[in-house]
Amino acid sequence: MNRPPIDSQQLPQDYERDGVIRIPGLFRPGEIAAIRAELERYTRDDLASKPADAATLEADAKTVRNLWRLERHNEKMRALAEREDLRALVAPLVRGEPVLAGVETFNKPARIGSGVPYHQDNAYFCQAPPDMLTVWIAIDPVTPENGPIFFVRGSHKLGTLPTKPSGVRGNSMGMAAPPEVPLEEQFCGLLAAGDATIHHCNTIHHSAPNTTAHPRLGLLFVFRGSHTQTDSALKAAYTVAAAANPPA
Repeated sequence: MNRPPIDSQQLPQDYERDGVIRIPGLFRPGEIAAIRAELERYTRDDLASKPADAATLEADAKTVRNLWRLERHNEKMRALAEREDLRALVAPLVRGEPVLAGVETFNKPARIGSGVPYHQDNAYFCQAPPDMLTVWIAIDPVTPENGPIFFVRGSHKLGTLPTKPSGVRGNSMGMAAPPEVPLEEQFCGLLAAGDATIHHCNTIHHSAPNTTAHPRLGLLFVFRGSHTQTDSALKAAYTVAAAANPPA
């Protein structure tokens, strides 16, 4: 990747303090164009032949909200996530050898893109210790109007908090008690195409619906440290919520 220089000492410090960091220019324009083209091709040509849990649709029952498990279903996306330079970037943040746990999209299509309730990703990932993160890459620009993600800085230090089923397909696990941090004090993930955020699996975050004419497609790479293990109690709670709103 030909990206702006990254301070390899400051980056882990900022991540440890806030639980979320912004990486400008993680992918070049040509790379973003190739990613977009492959996601469009996969959705058009391959998705219909994949299992039901390969995607979640919006309320119109035809527009893709999420593509799931691309690390299984698309070799190009898996290879992109497993590039050594990306693994080197996240290794100190997961405190060990990175293991690719998932490749997925949050499409947030124009006008009908649904919101995401306050949640922590580890309610889905169920890992202990919670040395797990998501690299969220903007394929479209993320603006204040089209449903940016808001992160509660430092909330990863609170541990994995109580949850409740949200009733939202694609985001079945919400928080039992959402935080009372004013929106203006939260970290807003405004991104140009090719920029990225990286957030800890316990960092509380959420986003509003997209009511604009501009889509907000994001490609996500999920990594865990090789030393993490599945927490049985977290997994049991997730299984119940996922069964009520598949695919979760």
